Amino acid sequence: MAFNVQEFRAQLNLDGARPNLFQCSMSPPFNQGGADSKFSFMCKTSQLPGSTVNQVPVNYFGRELKFAGNRTFTEWTVTVINDEDFIIRSSFERWMNALDSHVGNLRADGFLSGDGGYQRDAYVRQYGKQGNVLKLYKFVGMFPIDLSPIDLDWGANDTIEEYAITFAYQWWESQTTDSMGGSVVTPTFVGN
Repeated sequence: MAFNVQEFRAQLNLDGARPNLFQCSMSPPFNQGGADSKFSFMCKTSQLPGSTVNQVPVNYFGRELKFAGNRTFTEWTVTVINDEDFIIRSSFERWMNALDSHVGNLRADGFLSGDGGYQRDAYVRQYGKQGNVLKLYKFVGMFPIDLSPIDLDWGANDTIEEYAITFAYQWWESQTTDSMGGSVVTPTFVGN
């Protein structure tokens, strides 16, 4: 087949999805000072989740056969812009301390698993160039497992501090894809 740029342009008729048109939202358990609403603005980088189904190899007469195994979900990491009020970072420090305190190695009273405990849901929305929601993912049962350090440097002029937060979660759901992988016509906003 000969190269034809017009055929490529015909396939990319909506000019492609843009990685900078997204928004994340969540409500940490220690939501002091409006950390949840500020998080939506200060969350600078994120990812749409991937999907992995492991394989189960079975050997039979010298030949390896492969069967579908269990699904696994990799961690979700976001980068947050730090403001001088430290509202978001302080909220996550409290959350992680309630999961396992620094000195006592104890979980906070009433900080149980599941809904209403230490696990929260989070959302990431991918927008189109006209402001419409193209994809909406829900991360179910999420909690922070790593709060990265913030590098300080006398020579770091004209920059704003950033840090990463990594979360474990139970599974993700696509609010814009049905259970059989087809596209749902009307995306709905759920959560925060």
